[in-house]
Amino acid sequence: MTLPTPPPTPPAPLARTRTTVLDVVVPVYNEERALASSVRVLHANLTARFPHSFRITIADNASTDTTAQVADRLALEFGNVVAVHLPQKGRGRALNAVWLASDAQVLAYLDVDLSTDLAALPPLVAPLISGHSDVAIGSRLARGARVVRGPKREFVSRCYNLVLRASLSAGFTDAQCGFKAIRADVARRILPHVQDTGWFFDTELLVLAERAGARIHEVPVDWVDDPDSSVDIVATALADLRGVARLGKGLLSGGLPIAQLSAQLGRAPLEPATPGAPPGLLRQLVRFAVVGVASTLAYLLLFALLRDGVGAQWANLVALLVTAVANTSVNRRFTFGVRGKRGAGRHQLEGLLVFALGLAFTGGALALAHGVADPGGHAELVAVVGGNLLATVARFLLLRNWVFRGNGKKVGNAEQPRVGVGAS
Repeated sequence: MTLPTPPPTPPAPLARTRTTVLDVVVPVYNEERALASSVRVLHANLTARFPHSFRITIADNASTDTTAQVADRLALEFGNVVAVHLPQKGRGRALNAVWLASDAQVLAYLDVDLSTDLAALPPLVAPLISGHSDVAIGSRLARGARVVRGPKREFVSRCYNLVLRASLSAGFTDAQCGFKAIRADVARRILPHVQDTGWFFDTELLVLAERAGARIHEVPVDWVDDPDSSVDIVATALADLRGVARLGKGLLSGGLPIAQLSAQLGRAPLEPATPGAPPGLLRQLVRFAVVGVASTLAYLLLFALLRDGVGAQWANLVALLVTAVANTSVNRRFTFGVRGKRGAGRHQLEGLLVFALGLAFTGGALALAHGVADPGGHAELVAVVGGNLLATVARFLLLRNWVFRGNGKKVGNAEQPRVGVGAS
């Protein structure tokens, strides 16, 4: 007999004590130019707007310039500014160490460049102080946010968060905004399980918290890109993708301590009772595979019929478009159990975006095949089959965790929720 999952226990409001209420950590590495002015602006802002006791902790992680000396001078200038010097580099390592050592009730951090408007700081920490939420994040992608940044960073940020939604079924909108806060009691439970010591630290912390049932509050922020930022976008993106793969493996294998964290936090986990076996996943995989085999055969037949008349790339486009529309319709009903006409148009539109990804895989495979071999024959067939296999994996993840996420099938008069990979 399966007992119903108990409702999550709401976090208690913070007790009124003499300890510091808020500890704002500013992690820095070689920031001798910006540090002093940024800390003075932050200190003045908190003094004017924050009604509780606070501390600013400068976490210098192995700077090689005069950042450490600047931090020490600021600590002498202000009684509630502390300088901490860590021997190893890594933003995640610095936050983990300083947060775990802090005696404050709410722990926050922000980037030293103050790209995020500090007006969002009180709304960020207020839900944690009141007991409404466990974690709070600033979001540049939430409704109401105002963001000024170049198209390259905008594209990378949106793609990264789409990857998180598709692969890890993340419910938060912006993983990497340098503007976050967490209750200290929650941090002490989760931080020992966060492995990353660099930029992926934020994402890993949020995924673990969300899966354990922690309540995450989002605040839309005003954010202006720092043109002098020293972050290597390509290297950071690759490291983040490796982190996503590690977390995805942990979620599917049951290797992450989700049940343990949920019990410690007193929350209802998003993870299923059986590790690595999300409800409905096996059934959906089998049905998706059946539909996929039929779609692939139909695609190959159409491709073969059209190839001689219109050429390989046009044949690929038409065959993929026709089978993609049919594939979305069949998977909508047969695989993911969505009934009725409500949302069908939106599902097809999103399915076409998924189709565009499949077109990129197969078109790229064809272009590669033509670059290394003569057009036609077995090379093209191998290319389109290989491209289709990659597109199929991506299609399942996107259909399950994006297109049909949050939809349900009618069971009598009740609505049965549809969930993402690893959710219950």
